[in-house]
Amino acid sequence: MLDLQFIRENADRVKAAMVNKGIGDGALVDQLLQADEERRSLISKTQETQTESNAAAKAIGALMKEGRKEEAQGAIAKSSSLKERLKELEETQKKAQERVENLLLEIPNVPHETVPVGRTPDENEVAFEWGVFPAFDFEAIPHWEILDKHRMADFDRGSKVTGAGFPFYTREGAKLQRALINFFLDEAVAAGYMEIQAPLVVNEDSARGTGQLPDKEDLMYEAQRDGLYMIPTAEVPLTNLHRDEIFAEKDLPIRYCGYTPCFRREAGSYGKDVRGLNRLHQFDKVELVHFVRPEDSYEALEWLREHAELLLQKLELPYRRLLMCTGDMGFTQSKKYDLEVWSAAQERWLEVSSISNFESFQARRMMIRYRAEGEKKPRIIHTLNGSGLALPRIVAALLENHQQADGSILLPEALRSYFGADRVGAAG
Repeated sequence: MLDLQFIRENADRVKAAMVNKGIGDGALVDQLLQADEERRSLISKTQETQTESNAAAKAIGALMKEGRKEEAQGAIAKSSSLKERLKELEETQKKAQERVENLLLEIPNVPHETVPVGRTPDENEVAFEWGVFPAFDFEAIPHWEILDKHRMADFDRGSKVTGAGFPFYTREGAKLQRALINFFLDEAVAAGYMEIQAPLVVNEDSARGTGQLPDKEDLMYEAQRDGLYMIPTAEVPLTNLHRDEIFAEKDLPIRYCGYTPCFRREAGSYGKDVRGLNRLHQFDKVELVHFVRPEDSYEALEWLREHAELLLQKLELPYRRLLMCTGDMGFTQSKKYDLEVWSAAQERWLEVSSISNFESFQARRMMIRYRAEGEKKPRIIHTLNGSGLALPRIVAALLENHQQADGSILLPEALRSYFGADRVGAAG
């Protein structure tokens, strides 16, 4: 969440951010500021009443000592009345504080000055493109037909066992999943990330800390009996790993990578855009998370982006980098890139990675701080994360872009040792 003092001093900027992100008209900011004024007024009244109550209690003893019993009885009555009033004020102040905190949770992050203003995905900026689209001397087929041809996945049995969007990966499909996960993890560790194996369920505080609550409740699977949520991304447990902790400045930056399945209820639109692996309820992903000093966060964003792009280059997949506009970047981000690979048979772009800087937005919710050298008061840290990478559309693009005339799929050099062969599918 945003710092309350920042909102007080930059109300118009925060309102504009809400409008540009397509999250209301900024009225929440006015509601927050009014609630904050009421809260502060109650704090002042509570303090004044506490002072009066203390004085009245002190007067009782003095009057009784002096034998002025009648006046002491009056002081006792006044003290009792003040205590009751103080109790009421404290309860009202508590509710006012809760209202301020709840309103703060509903106000989105402010976009960085370099983020383009826009409302729709069409207004995202194409910042970079890499690679050459494959040219085939045969009719390319989409990945769902390739998966079926080589018996690499079973969508029908997945639907029977669980439901749509929960496929089984079989034979070389399962092997390719494992190869990609190990490749992504090894590349991350070699780049300086610490590998973490995280829980697949989190509590409400964790979901609130990274911004899934109160914003994306409908996207998460919930174990209501236990008050737990299936993770939509490893970002949630990996970032919450240090909730309520204070780092020493010398320990920063900290970089984690982690592989997890991810679970998302909403499956998007219907039709050809969600066929095969294009959009699933359960999918595998390697996540990258950074904890850095505020002055280092935008350098870290580019470092994180470059790592994800290098993975795509090693997989020999044509891709483009999008700088997301305000209306397509999400509630929690201050700046976000999306990486999209080219799908040769579908002839469209598929998102495989989102790379975001949250500045202090998440860390303030989780109270993750660091203590600068020579300072006593800790500062709020900055957090970032990105996909490195999400598997389903990577598999789709690999199968489609690297398919051969004989029906096999020639794997990029970087993946062959992990897969144990240079291609998927028997020739012929």
